[in-house]
Amino acid sequence: MSALDGKAIVIIGGTSGIGRAAARAFAREGARMVLVGREDGYLDETARELGAHARVLGGDAAQPDTAAAAVKMCRDSFGTLDGLYHVAGGSGRLFGDGRLHELPDRAVSDTLALNLHSVIWSNRAAIRAWREEGRGGSVLNLASVLALSPSPRYFATAVYAAAKEGIIGFSRSIAACYAPSDIRVNVLAPGLTDTPMARRAVTDPAILAFLRRKQPLQGGRVAVPEDLDAASVFFMSDGSRFCTGQVLAVDGGWSVSEGGPQ
Repeated sequence: MSALDGKAIVIIGGTSGIGRAAARAFAREGARMVLVGREDGYLDETARELGAHARVLGGDAAQPDTAAAAVKMCRDSFGTLDGLYHVAGGSGRLFGDGRLHELPDRAVSDTLALNLHSVIWSNRAAIRAWREEGRGGSVLNLASVLALSPSPRYFATAVYAAAKEGIIGFSRSIAACYAPSDIRVNVLAPGLTDTPMARRAVTDPAILAFLRRKQPLQGGRVAVPEDLDAASVFFMSDGSRFCTGQVLAVDGGWSVSEGGPQ
């Protein structure tokens, strides 16, 4: 039997990058899914690729109703909800996120809405469903290594880091609250990963040179989305049935490396 046979999972941010890689991995392990993504070309492409394994829903994760609609679609389509994987988020640079003394007001509100508020909405929708059914389930939230190990020279995005640290605190808080209901909540904290959001960083020669020392596993490379697949499958599976409130850094050694000159 595959690790996720019979599981019904919602992936918020499941049509590109880390979320889409996870969707492929979940499909190989037998899961059925509802994938939420923005209204763009990835929606139809993802639906074609995953076929009967997935339903695809367009929406903005920062809006409270989006996750609730995804959870409803999952229960209506597959009869249940077993897991929620929240991947959606993104750099706040578009809004002006950066060094604190330079922040415009919009950078604070919009970056938090995209990266932290969206997690609160999706987790709330899943936990409400499980409490209504009187059953447990698994939540996996995506944070960032920047919540654990700052890097101000190249990644001085203060509000993004605050949001990702907020995800960790939020996840541990609700893990403690809902453990008696057999609802488990865990976090992945990836290093720099080659996704559409990270295009600026993964094409910058200076950052790539820095990464060879800061993220030194496997020759100091940029992570690819598939590097997180095994961990996400584990946390969505019954293999993690005795794990909650945990933060796993999948960061190529970033959080234990200095990144200075060799």
